[in-house]
Amino acid sequence: MKVFVTGGTGNIGQNITLELLSRGHEVVLYTRTPDRIPAYKEMPGVTVVQGDILEHEKMGKAMEGCDAVVHIALGWGNTPVEMLENDTRVTCYLMQKAEELGIGKLIYTSSTAAMGNLVDGMDETAYLIPTDLYGSTKASTEKFLLGFEQFYGGQGVYADKVKLKRNVIRPGYTFSNPRVPGGASESDTRFQEICLSLLRNEPLEFDDTNGTQFISGKQIALLYADLLESDLNKEIFLGLGTTFTSWGEIAKIAKEMIPESTSVITIRETGEKPAYYNVHKMKEVFGLEFDATEDLKEHIAWNVERARKIAAGEEIVNVYHVW
Repeated sequence: MKVFVTGGTGNIGQNITLELLSRGHEVVLYTRTPDRIPAYKEMPGVTVVQGDILEHEKMGKAMEGCDAVVHIALGWGNTPVEMLENDTRVTCYLMQKAEELGIGKLIYTSSTAAMGNLVDGMDETAYLIPTDLYGSTKASTEKFLLGFEQFYGGQGVYADKVKLKRNVIRPGYTFSNPRVPGGASESDTRFQEICLSLLRNEPLEFDDTNGTQFISGKQIALLYADLLESDLNKEIFLGLGTTFTSWGEIAKIAKEMIPESTSVITIRETGEKPAYYNVHKMKEVFGLEFDATEDLKEHIAWNVERARKIAAGEEIVNVYHVW
């Protein structure tokens, strides 16, 4: 397949791009910053197109000749209208243009934030009760995507049926080491901040329930690729690991990698058990089940190395790709 990918240079996108290439697919990489990752321009099977997701006509032109769309890029805004314009409207354009061009498949990157507060055992069937604009944007975009069954020929008059197969992935906390020079990591800086605190011998305190079901970019890329290669339509998948890891545990692993640190790490016992997302669906459908522990250790080691350079006053590459 020839796959049009938005956000392919970012935290999740770089991993999906490489996974698709490894499976023999071609990738049309639509990005604001093509010069950030020169390696992509040299990779067989990759076409790099410079453009912003708000430049609809340019984006639509770049989609021509593709068989599928994987939409990962995030459009941010500080108000409801800005979020609607920069994210939801962009996705609506992508799915409409994909249908008009005869593109067969589209995967939308939503978020667990669309579901709102975590209730233990929550899965893809949960009601969407978002608690912020980001979650509201993701939830509303999902509804547009899944409800796009046909066009209208007039008010209340149904017209042509839609052939485009539309699916949704809701990632949780996804982390990545840069996979290629200039590649991205997650925009959250907590890993780095923990490592810097340890190097400064500062005390660290965490609640034992403060954590999540981490998943690495390499792992979630397998879910995207398997879903893309399937014939599923209007399905939603949570993209998280099976293992809960607290930030206190992460700090302890980091301290083992910084043996000179005299920081005291305190993990407060709340008397509560952490709530879990139920990620059974991707195992039942694709046989996928992820424990991020080993990838987390690699990611912590990478952050320790970067923190040491920061502490020594060395310049480091900015890996935080944000809107």
